This record gives sequence, C-alpha cells and structure tokens, in this order.
Amino acid sequence: MWKLKIAERSDSPWVFSTNDFTRRQFWEYDPNYGTPEERAEVEKAREKYTKNRFQVKPCSDALLQLQLTNENQFSQNLPAVRLRDDEEVTNEAVTITLRRAVHFCSAMQASHGHWPAENSAPLFLLPPPEL
Repeated sequence: MWKLKIAERSDSPWVFSTNDFTRRQFWEYDPNYGTPEERAEVEKAREKYTKNRFQVKPCSDALLQLQLTNENQFSQNLPAVRLRDDEEVTNEAVTITLRRAVHFCSAMQASHGHWPAENSAPLFLLPPPEL
C-alpha cells in the first residue's frame, strides 16, 4: 500500500533536501502497511478511480484523505445538511456545516501544520486552452 511520508529523512541517495526536509512529501510503497480493512478501503478507492477516470480526471487525493483521516482518527459524527432550493437556510444548518468543514480540515492537516496535496503535474499552472 502507498503511504505518504512527510518531512522524513531517507537513506536513499536519490532523496535529498536543502531545507532539512521541511514539508517534503513523497509516496512510498510498502506492501505490508496497514490493516486488511485499510488495504480493502484503498483497493475500493482505486477501483472507483479506475472506473471513473475518464469522467473525473483528478484523483481527488483519495489515498491522501484515507491516510490522514485514519491517522488523525477522524470520524464525522455530524449529519450532512441537505437543503432543497425552496428551503430557508437556518442558523443550525450553517453551524453544522461549518463544524463538519472544520473537522474535515483538521483531519486533513499534516503533523507539520500544512495541508498536503497532490499537485505533481505542471498542468495545474497552465491557463486553459483557447476554444
């Protein structure tokens, strides 16, 4: 299973740093990492991505989200708020939604205080093509 390593030193001559590995992140494959349940969850996310890869190009950082939510012991026990177009937005609905967002952002935060993301391709820096 792939595991995100953040700010960890490596004995490999191919992995080096000029800033003491601050915020350096890379993926490392370990076939024995995680429990059987976690590996099944990763396999499910991989299959979902494979099935939808032509409709949704980005990976949505699914593996990153699974790893960080497991490491940070995140569980969303607040109900999701769904409002129809004709419903009025209440204070309670806004409060629950904000709490869900804060809990999720806390779970996605790495131990070094930043929010890692997969942006390894240069395409996110380029403007969209002219039509």
